[in-house]
Amino acid sequence: MNAIYEAIPARIAGRRAAAVRRFALADAAFHALTRASAILVLVMLGGVGISLVVGAWPALSAFGFSFVTTQSWNPVTEKFGALAPIYGTIVTSAIAVLVAVPIGIGIAIFLTELCPRPLRRPIGIAVELLAGIPSIIYGIWGLFVFAPFLQIHLQPLVIDLFRGVPVLESLFAGPPYGIGLLTSALILAIMILPFTTSITRDVFETVPAVLKESAYGIGCTTWEVTRHIVIPYTRVGIMGGVMLGLGRALGETMAVTFVIGNAHRISPSLFAPATTISATIANEFTEADGELYTASLIALGLILFVLTFLILAAARYMLLRIERRTGA
Repeated sequence: MNAIYEAIPARIAGRRAAAVRRFALADAAFHALTRASAILVLVMLGGVGISLVVGAWPALSAFGFSFVTTQSWNPVTEKFGALAPIYGTIVTSAIAVLVAVPIGIGIAIFLTELCPRPLRRPIGIAVELLAGIPSIIYGIWGLFVFAPFLQIHLQPLVIDLFRGVPVLESLFAGPPYGIGLLTSALILAIMILPFTTSITRDVFETVPAVLKESAYGIGCTTWEVTRHIVIPYTRVGIMGGVMLGLGRALGETMAVTFVIGNAHRISPSLFAPATTISATIANEFTEADGELYTASLIALGLILFVLTFLILAAARYMLLRIERRTGA
């Protein structure tokens, strides 16, 4: 009997040692798997960048830095410049963010602070459903419904309203085509609205109820609670939603291609036809004939890649500064 009792602790210790070894092996495998996944993402990102550089090199070596400073785009004479698509990409994305972000934040505030509880879920689902609509559907709707509406009702009114006003006259100069920079920017704003709204609403819901209740308890209004409690507490998350929407706007192709007009020129008027990097690639890649033409289109893709990377890196830097200031 004594031998049996003496063997029990040794058996238990052996089982514990085996369990520890099994857990250590599983932890090591999990660590290796997650590290390999992270490295794979970096390898894929580097591979995309290298492929773009290699494909774009004939155009970059032929035109040099003038490729990004000229707007000439003539496949017949093989003279290519990316300034017009770059301009169109930046302007449409900037306008889309300026329009969508205030509306998205307003919807999020309404859903979290003001909306009756039975209506919160249906309205939230309706907003999120906008994100599931294919971009080509937005483009078709924009071309056949939204652009004619702007051409008939809005653009003539704006042109007449700002006629003779410095700066604004050239910014909203006619004729009213319907399609153009502003139309594509508004379509983009509708497309990125659900992303901004959903993320902003989610981060608003993370605000501790005790903070808002304390503010209401000392007599703050809903506006004061939102401005001084909710938004400062969630500004990092709001910035993340804005950057997500901006990233979507920068790379959008089909919807913009339908309504922007696809004109390789820079005009001060927001009503004028223009083009973007992604729209140019989508329109012309299948028709590209010759190494230089194809390389120029790949160079546009490289510029969009770098532009998106720089914007997201700048956004990340802003978020870090906000976090440090908040911590301080």
